[in-house]
Amino acid sequence: MELGEVRETRVWQAVRRHPQLCDAALALALVVPALFAVRRGGHGGEPRMLDTIDMVAAGIGFLTMTFRRRYTLVILIVTTLAAVALTIEQRDRQPILLIALVLLFFTHAAWADRRTAWITAVSLGAVVCLSGVLWAGEGWWAPETLGALAWIGMATAVGDATRSRRAYVAEVVERARRAEQSRDEEARRQVVEERVRIARELHDVVAHHIAVIKVQATGAKHILQHRPEQVAPALDHISRSSDAVLKEIASVVGLLRSDDLDANGMPATEPTRGLARLSGLLDDLAAAGLRVDHRRLGEARELPALVDLAAFRIAQEALTNAQKYGDGTARLTVAYTADGVTLDIINQVRPDVPPSGSGYGIIGMRERAASTGGELTAGREANGRFAVHADLPTQDNTGTTRPSAERPSADRAGTNGPGTNGPSADHVSAVRASAESSSPEMSGAGRPTAESATAALGATGRGRPGAETVDGEQDSAGRGQRVVS
Repeated sequence: MELGEVRETRVWQAVRRHPQLCDAALALALVVPALFAVRRGGHGGEPRMLDTIDMVAAGIGFLTMTFRRRYTLVILIVTTLAAVALTIEQRDRQPILLIALVLLFFTHAAWADRRTAWITAVSLGAVVCLSGVLWAGEGWWAPETLGALAWIGMATAVGDATRSRRAYVAEVVERARRAEQSRDEEARRQVVEERVRIARELHDVVAHHIAVIKVQATGAKHILQHRPEQVAPALDHISRSSDAVLKEIASVVGLLRSDDLDANGMPATEPTRGLARLSGLLDDLAAAGLRVDHRRLGEARELPALVDLAAFRIAQEALTNAQKYGDGTARLTVAYTADGVTLDIINQVRPDVPPSGSGYGIIGMRERAASTGGELTAGREANGRFAVHADLPTQDNTGTTRPSAERPSADRAGTNGPGTNGPSADHVSAVRASAESSSPEMSGAGRPTAESATAALGATGRGRPGAETVDGEQDSAGRGQRVVS
């Protein structure tokens, strides 16, 4: 800022701090020259001495101009009446009062609304001009009459323009304030969303592996003194799970540091995640002692990245909770419907589990489902089981299919015919109800002990114990799974 701008700013600040003093100085600067003009016979008049009427007019003009910001309309009317009275008394106009009237008309128009300002200007201006015509001997077309009308009209117009500009500036300032407030609120909202996103990602990628490590460590501690030869596989599994956690955390950190988004709205650095990794997840849970009865309804097809990731994370979180709070068994049903994918995870809850925990996992699952436009419900049922149901819609209804994330489904009578995108909602509900009523492992509840963890250690590398395939055989990797299509 230059020196001249600094001085101008200081001057305006002083004016705003002392408006009454500034008005008095302005009135004095206008009244004194007007008195000298009257004494010297300005406007073609004869030089004369100032009389009482001149001094009264000067006093009225000074006071009205000094206090023009207070009761502006009242002061304007009083000044107009004084000007008319002095015109009648002196048979001539008082230039001092005309100057005061011009300034008062400007002030009134600058602060009143437009309609009031112009009605006042026309009414009082007509009174001033009429007094000159009737008592000062002026004609309607005399320069004095037209000059008075012109000055009053110009003062009102300038005051109205000043008011409009002040209102415009105030509106611009208010818009800027609201815009800044909106930016601040948006920034705070984005910070909160980013914190939620970080918390959800860290919870999803860490909780599962930590739960597996805890089970393996508990089992290793139990068998250390009795069967030390089985400790090595447990420690090996703990090492692999730890490596997986570190890789997941590194992936999340890289994801959060990236600003690039792909066509699906996902970060460009997002690694391939989704239901294709479900087999590895079930292997980890089997090694931790959780027996999962996995069923797939409908023909697997390519899902949008956001839906695929949400489905995997929901299944991961729900099964991890089943491993921590359940009796060692769970059922996972993945149904590909015509308009999306549906997940059902059911497990028996141990009696010693408290009614509720922190709830962050369920909150994260609901947020995952909501991010796809879907819904998720989770809670305990009357029979002591905990059920998670998620509906994740997708616009990918082209019928395009991809290989299943698990073992390809066997051909069975009664499956969907060619060209269909999946079973209907009624079919999914019927199959789910049938599965719930016919699954023997979901009928009871028991608390896993160190012995069950030891049994899980013995099953490490041999797959999920006890789960059957649809044809009664295990796959080539030794994993048992049930796939219904």
